Amino acid sequence: MINWIRSGAPWIWLTGGAVSISLMSVLGLLLLIGWKGLIYFWPAPLYQWQDETGHRLIGQLYDKDEVPISHLHTASLHLNEATRQKGSVERLHIKIANRERNTADFVSVLGIDLSKPTRPKHWAVIDRERNGQFYGRPVQYILANGQPTNDVDPNLQKGMQQAAAIRHRIEALIENTIRHLGQDIEDLHRERRRLQLNDQLTSNKARELELEQTNLDNQLSLAEHRVDELRAQLGMQALIVEDMTGQHVSIPVKQILRCWYPNQLTWTEKVSHWAKGVWLFLSEKPRESNSEGGVFPAIFGTILLVLLMSIVVMPLGIVAAVYLHEYAKDNAFTRMIRVAVINLAGVPSIVYGVFGLGFFVYTIGGSIDKVFFADRLPAPTFGTPGLLWSALTLAVLTLPVVIVATEEGLSRIPYAIRHGSLALGATQFETIWRIVLPMASPAMITGLVLAVARAAGEVAPLMLVGVVKLASNLPVDDQFPYLHLERKFMHLGFHIYDLGFQSPNIEAARPLVYATAFLLVAVIIILNLTAISIRNNLREKFRTLGQD
Repeated sequence: MINWIRSGAPWIWLTGGAVSISLMSVLGLLLLIGWKGLIYFWPAPLYQWQDETGHRLIGQLYDKDEVPISHLHTASLHLNEATRQKGSVERLHIKIANRERNTADFVSVLGIDLSKPTRPKHWAVIDRERNGQFYGRPVQYILANGQPTNDVDPNLQKGMQQAAAIRHRIEALIENTIRHLGQDIEDLHRERRRLQLNDQLTSNKARELELEQTNLDNQLSLAEHRVDELRAQLGMQALIVEDMTGQHVSIPVKQILRCWYPNQLTWTEKVSHWAKGVWLFLSEKPRESNSEGGVFPAIFGTILLVLLMSIVVMPLGIVAAVYLHEYAKDNAFTRMIRVAVINLAGVPSIVYGVFGLGFFVYTIGGSIDKVFFADRLPAPTFGTPGLLWSALTLAVLTLPVVIVATEEGLSRIPYAIRHGSLALGATQFETIWRIVLPMASPAMITGLVLAVARAAGEVAPLMLVGVVKLASNLPVDDQFPYLHLERKFMHLGFHIYDLGFQSPNIEAARPLVYATAFLLVAVIIILNLTAISIRNNLREKFRTLGQD
């Protein structure tokens, strides 16, 4: 036994067990987050209860727990002997939706106050553009000519398709025509102001600009009139539904995005509905203060930010590491630089955010505006938080990681290889460029993996230098220069914070917090796996040259 302990085998088993437990814990956490997030898109059934007064309560069973009897005022409760012996009462948390007609989306009711639940087959869940979901029983459909009909489902499907087509045409008009015309008008105003500032605005030029302004205004007016006509078409049809109080409510078809009968769906239809819900979550824009809709702008912003940060931080980190390891002498100055780099890795991220706001945004951005965008002042262009400054701030934040990882890779390359290259007549730069850097490339990619893992989840500095709750436009579009680095953007990490702490309806947004968190982890894993795959290929390529 003593010899077995001295051999070190117990410590190997303990280390292996600790690693296994850690991996299982991480996997379990990911599965929990994924389950709680993805189950949100599953079509939960609608239940119907009745209380002691005969009033109906219809909704989805969100959660249930046990409440001790001692915590309740039992004077008005009718408790049977079994319940008293049990010592607790079941409490149901029910989502009743219909936000504009109820004080809250959720209610909590004691199970003993309700009858046994049933599943009404003809009740539908209606997903709307505003005010969340609506639970009701469709009773009539109002056609475009204003006539009601009892043939609800076929007309509703047709009306929803027409409404979706009209919404798409409206979005295309706004995106391709109105936004471009607005940009042209803004450019025209800037040109006029530039000429005025330079005393170059002649009467002929002013008349020319005025005619062009009139032409653009007329085109914009026609486009807006067309949008108004399309929106008027959307408002003609409506769905009449009965809510749980028995009242009939008119819902314009233009607000209806999806409608389904959860208690009539087969298993295959449920799976199809779930897949469509996940796709809409990944591909749509958010709405209702981010508590409804999708997260596509946040996904796009997160990936674009990480790519820009990688493009900036890798050259800087590699150049710094090469200088420190290959060129700089081992003296007090270089040792101080190495200590500073190591210490920078422990600086709180919010400090980097303050630095980015003060140095990048106000100093550099303000100077750029004064030199290149003076005609737009006092409205800032680059002197305000945006995508570029966020990428640079994260590059500074992750720079120590890349420097340390690259320098470690350089130190593992045998000096005999350098000496052999120099002996064959190559210069030091040629040796580093053609021999050393390719062999150290796996370590560089390792630094990139670590940088991406840290940068993708950072939120605190981004709140100061560019991320916003809702961005009206993506940083990439079809207008020159196509990539707009000055624009603000959305980020998955900030989206999670906003849903979890700033949402006006916390209970409704909670499943989306889990779904977005799982998505953020998935994005980070995909980015890391891509970098790891590149690193493994490079490591295999240069293994024969002494790279481990």
